[in-house]
Amino acid sequence: MNTIFNSWNGKRYHTLNYELQRIFGQKIMKISLDGGFSCPNRDGTLGLRGCIFCGEEGSGEFAGSRIDSLKDQVNDQIKLISKKNQSNMYIAYFQSFTNTYKAVEELKNLYYEALSFEGVVGIAIATRPDCLNGEVLDLLSELNEKTFLWIELGLQTIHESTAKFIRRGYSLSVYDKAIENLRNRNIRCVTHLIIGLPGENKDMMLKSVKHVGDGQGWGIKLHSLYIQKDTDLYHYFINNPFSLLTKDEYIDIIVDAIEILPSDMVIHRLTGDGKRDLLYEPKWTLNKLGVLSAIDKELKNRNSHQGINHKA
Repeated sequence: MNTIFNSWNGKRYHTLNYELQRIFGQKIMKISLDGGFSCPNRDGTLGLRGCIFCGEEGSGEFAGSRIDSLKDQVNDQIKLISKKNQSNMYIAYFQSFTNTYKAVEELKNLYYEALSFEGVVGIAIATRPDCLNGEVLDLLSELNEKTFLWIELGLQTIHESTAKFIRRGYSLSVYDKAIENLRNRNIRCVTHLIIGLPGENKDMMLKSVKHVGDGQGWGIKLHSLYIQKDTDLYHYFINNPFSLLTKDEYIDIIVDAIEILPSDMVIHRLTGDGKRDLLYEPKWTLNKLGVLSAIDKELKNRNSHQGINHKA
């Protein structure tokens, strides 16, 4: 076996599970939390409806409920996790909406409360690159000195025409500057991309992957486009049907993407993960394990691995 992917516990790409076990010496689970945040793309600052694919829960369909205290959310999530996985170490994951979009003192209180719970060894914060001002960056630097921290940014695409269609609300240069600011402070950053956005061909999707790989961030999340019933994208699709990627097409693109990513970039996700009762299409995304297995099989068939086609 190639020594590069042999070092990832036999996987042909650099998984988050491998990376966290390497750092902490055991399996680490994420606790998905709702900190009661809004978003500038929903409160009228930039828009009122959010990104076109974003549902009523702000991409936090698997997070705790905002009507519950943070303590109750943490306890409920740990009970849920313990039914499937034996772990006593957790990453507190602020997932729903834009999780740096409050006054800095409120952010500080919320983040430190999450870190105070037994077993929480780190914190992950999902946000927008246009919601990382100097005060917020200073707070994140402080947190980064005290705990294991990463920031997640929802880029989705580097192509401005697509960004306008999905109502992202900021330019690529804003993302690039945010990555630079985080990197200069040694703060880990994970970038989200959606594979299969309308109007994009395979070459365009891979250019977005390459841009993220070249940006020297810590990690990446690759999502398959899925249409959720409580989104504006659903209504658009009903009235203006467009082609969705088949499972085989998606796997081909993902394996190409894995090959061009640098081998030290941590891959947090390789497919979408929508709620069954909200998913409209494509139905193949419901079989997450099947998709991941097919990706592994294609990498093996190609005798390939992450980074094999990476060019700095």
